[in-house]
Amino acid sequence: MKATVIATFFGVFLTCTYTAKEATKKTKKAKLYVPQIDCDVKAGKIINPEFIAKCPPGCQDVKYRVYGTDIYASFSSVCNAAIHSGIIDNTGGKILVQKVAGHSGYRGSFSNGVRSLSLPRWRESFLVSEGKPRKGVTYPTTLEYSSSKSTTVKSEPKKPEQDLKGMKSADTANTSEKALEQGDTVRKENQTTPVPTPATQMATTTPTPMTTTTDPSTTMPQPTKTPAATRTTAAAAKTRPGLHRVRDMGSSSVHPAYASVVAAAATMETDSWKPGLSLFDTDCKVDLSFLMDGSWSIGKRRFQLQKRFLGNVAQALGIGSAGPLMGIVQYGDDPSTEFNLKTYANSKDLRNAIEKIQQKGGLSNVGKALSFVNKNFFLDANGNRGGAPNVVVVMVDGWPTDRVEEASRLARESGINIFFVTVEAAAQSEKQNVIEPNFVDKAVCRTSGFYSINVPSWFSLHKVVQPLVKRVCDTDRLACSKTCLNSADIGFVIDGSSSVGTGNFRTVLQFVANISKEFEISGTDTRIGAVQYTYEQRLEFSFDKHSTKQDVLNAIKRISYWSGGTSTGAAISYASEQLFSKSKPNKRKIMILITDGRSYDDVSMPAMAAHQNGVIAYSIGVAWAAPDELEAIASDPAKEHSFFVDEFDNLYRYVNQLIQNICTEFNSQPRN
Repeated sequence: MKATVIATFFGVFLTCTYTAKEATKKTKKAKLYVPQIDCDVKAGKIINPEFIAKCPPGCQDVKYRVYGTDIYASFSSVCNAAIHSGIIDNTGGKILVQKVAGHSGYRGSFSNGVRSLSLPRWRESFLVSEGKPRKGVTYPTTLEYSSSKSTTVKSEPKKPEQDLKGMKSADTANTSEKALEQGDTVRKENQTTPVPTPATQMATTTPTPMTTTTDPSTTMPQPTKTPAATRTTAAAAKTRPGLHRVRDMGSSSVHPAYASVVAAAATMETDSWKPGLSLFDTDCKVDLSFLMDGSWSIGKRRFQLQKRFLGNVAQALGIGSAGPLMGIVQYGDDPSTEFNLKTYANSKDLRNAIEKIQQKGGLSNVGKALSFVNKNFFLDANGNRGGAPNVVVVMVDGWPTDRVEEASRLARESGINIFFVTVEAAAQSEKQNVIEPNFVDKAVCRTSGFYSINVPSWFSLHKVVQPLVKRVCDTDRLACSKTCLNSADIGFVIDGSSSVGTGNFRTVLQFVANISKEFEISGTDTRIGAVQYTYEQRLEFSFDKHSTKQDVLNAIKRISYWSGGTSTGAAISYASEQLFSKSKPNKRKIMILITDGRSYDDVSMPAMAAHQNGVIAYSIGVAWAAPDELEAIASDPAKEHSFFVDEFDNLYRYVNQLIQNICTEFNSQPRN
């Protein structure tokens, strides 16, 4: 009996132990699940502040760009940054990523076979470490990407009159307020479908239409008996960061006298625009976002004029997958995407969709809208093509009710070209209400006037369709798409004198190739040219000879060693005439001269002439090169444009520094 009991107890014990072990195994397996990410995923696209992910093999590639060392800018490839930091290699593996604050500068370096680039500043950073969970931290099994970011829904809708931006004068204020009170009363009494709040609209691509039944006897605003003192007190109690004029908002009916003006404006616009006419075909390839003003200040009639204008722009662009693509974000209190870049692939469908857009209402929070576009609009998931410039056109009635400078700066640093179309700007008596004076110049890509158009009236908006379309399609002048890596004509001036020798000359060519391959090379991006010199000079290849990176690298490899004397001054003059005189007007002209000895002729005068013609000169001296000549050749400040190494095998050490200096100088250019 005792043996039976013991055997039974032992059997139960084994069963429980086995069950516990199996449960533990299952639990451990569940905890070990790690989401996989692609090589091109950037940290900024992932919302999670800390996560573990698995990188696939093959991420060590120059097309997956990395910015920084140890601490990386958030628009770096996560997996290639992990390779750069030594956490994984090109076979892939698990990594731990932690988001941290942005930095004022990121240092580029060459590490573990990956070349990272320098950057002056960025809004967000991240750290990469071994893919082991930290104690007490729960990691997501599914990563949340910015394209699917949820929005917060407000519990109660705002009344339209609470979102008004201001009054043009005391008389206008009283009249408009009466009209608004009367019109809002009619809407509240006769509404059959609830009005969606701005936040609710933000969660959908098309706002829910509002159905109203309006009593004809109440369509025209009637005077109210509200005492003036009461109105003044109520107005003072409202907090309005930036006052703004009030538009026609009372009712949906149009006064006969005003209706004729609207009809005339519509007719005039139709007459000036020929439907079916496209100004551009595939020559214009841009990814374009319009920020549409949906604030209450614009009014219903002008909102219709704005929609007609956007439809005409779509027609003029000739929307298509091989040409321009266009999406629209409407802003008021909060921005929301009406449709993205890939929603419509032709002008007809796009125009029809624009006609169906419903006005959001609210304030004119342009800064908030620019931040939204920067973070959420130009994503691959929304149709962003990468090779096409990103352009934002901001439509503003009067002036914004929030600050735009910081949001604009961050957007520009992301490569977004910002245009402003301001309609009915503040009169002299209204300028005291503008919370950010000169907001257009603080926002646009360049302050030259190319990026801003002011229109005196919504009824003359049709006149700027063609000028605006021509500007957004002038890709050579879209300066914010230009970076230090894609906007230069770089001419190498190479010393081929006898003192260099065949072996060292091949080392120089490798140095030239290592610099060249860091740039984005094409006929419209950075172009490379080369001159070799002794007593004489030889054009190895011009800027327009090779339009791909591989062709340029092959051409560098084919350069044959010449041998002879050293006439560096004559070589600079030759390069100015044969290379840089043929440079494109929109390109930065950069000369990189490599020499190993003192020149037989004067270098200061030819170098000065090159500087005066806009050539930015870098000088690299080896072995017996003269320091005074290197400084004379280099642009100011000389210490940032001239370098010296004691032997040819050490040239590689200055590849990073040279590119970093080129980029730093580019990013410090004034915006004019």
